[in-house]
Amino acid sequence: MQKDLLPDFLHLCHGFANRGTQLLPLLERFDGDPTRVLRTKAGELRAIGIQPKAIARILTPQKARVALDLAWAQDDNNHLICHDDPAYPALLRQIGDFPPLLYASGDISLLQAPQIAIVGSRLCTPGGAQNAFDFAARLAEAGLVVTSGMALGIDSEAHRGALQCGGKTLAVMGTGPDITYPQRNRRLAAEIRQQGLMVSEFAPGTPAHRSNFPQRNRIISGLSLATLVVEATRRSGSLITARLAAEQGREVFALPSSIHNPQAHGCHDLIRDGALLVEAPQDITRELTQLASFVFSQVNTPPPRELEQMDSEHRHLLDAIGYDPVNCDILVQRSGLTIEQLSSMLLVLELNDLIQSAPGGCYVRI
Repeated sequence: MQKDLLPDFLHLCHGFANRGTQLLPLLERFDGDPTRVLRTKAGELRAIGIQPKAIARILTPQKARVALDLAWAQDDNNHLICHDDPAYPALLRQIGDFPPLLYASGDISLLQAPQIAIVGSRLCTPGGAQNAFDFAARLAEAGLVVTSGMALGIDSEAHRGALQCGGKTLAVMGTGPDITYPQRNRRLAAEIRQQGLMVSEFAPGTPAHRSNFPQRNRIISGLSLATLVVEATRRSGSLITARLAAEQGREVFALPSSIHNPQAHGCHDLIRDGALLVEAPQDITRELTQLASFVFSQVNTPPPRELEQMDSEHRHLLDAIGYDPVNCDILVQRSGLTIEQLSSMLLVLELNDLIQSAPGGCYVRI
C-alpha cells in the first residue's frame, strides 16, 4: 500500500467487521484505491451491495483510531503490513478469509519462513507441557518457526521451547498488538517481541474478547505448513485450529496419550478422523520435507536460508550425502550425528532445495 494511501486504507479497515470477505472485494472494484472508496456516495455503495451499517462506518470519520494505528507504528519494532505488501505472508494469503492488515511487532522476516503451529489445552498435564516444550525445541532447531497463540498451557510451553534452544517463535494475538493477554505471560511476550514476532489483526487498544480467539485461530493455522495438537479435550478451542488447518489444506498432527487422560480425548478424535499420529519430532520433519517443498514452490516463496548462511555442521552433512542415494544409517556413520540431529538437519537442507528424497528412505544431493 502506498504510504499516502495508508491512512484511508486504515480508515476502511476500521469500517468492516469482516475485513477479508468484505473490504478486499470492495477495494478491487476501485482498483485498490481506498481514497476512491471514501469519496463514493452512500447510494452508490448501497447499489453495489455494501450493507447500511458498513456504509455508516465507512462514511464516519475514523481519525482517532487511524491516528492510534499510525502512532503505534512509529516504534521501529512495530509494523503495519497490508495485504499487498511484499512482507505479507504468502501462505496466509492462500486462505479464503485472510486479513487485509496485520499489526506485527518484532522480526517480520519470520512471516516468510516455514512455520509449524503447536497448540493445545490451557489446563494441560505436566507431561503435555513437557511434550510441547520438547517438540517445539526440536522443531525450532530443525529450522521451523514455532507458531502458537500465547495462551497459558501448551501454547506458552511451545513458545518457551523454541526460545530456549535459540530458535524462532511467532505468537498470534487475540487482542490489539499493544495489549498482553494473558497478563501472566508479560515476560514471555517481551521475549517474543525481542527474539521472535507478535502478530495481530486487531487494532491497538482492542481488549481480549471471547469471539476474538476463534478468529485468531485461522491465522495460526493459515501461517503454518501444519498444525500439531499436543493435548486437547473434546471441547478444546485447539480443535478449532485443527479443523481450520484441515479446511485450509494443511496437515494436522496429533500426539496420543492414555485413554484415561481426558486431555487426550480430543487428540484421539483427531487421529480417528485422519490426523497423523506422531510420537517424536522426526515424525513431523519427515512429513514436512516434501510438503514444505511443494507448498513453497506453489506460492513462489524463496527458501528460508541460503547455503552461504549454513553453519559448518550442515555443510559437513551436505558433503557426507554426496550425489549418490544414501540412507540414514550410512549418514549416521559418516557424520557422527544422532538420528534425531540428522532428521532435523535433513529437513533444513531439503527446505533449501540442496537435497531431495530418493526411494528406499534415501537422500541425494541436488
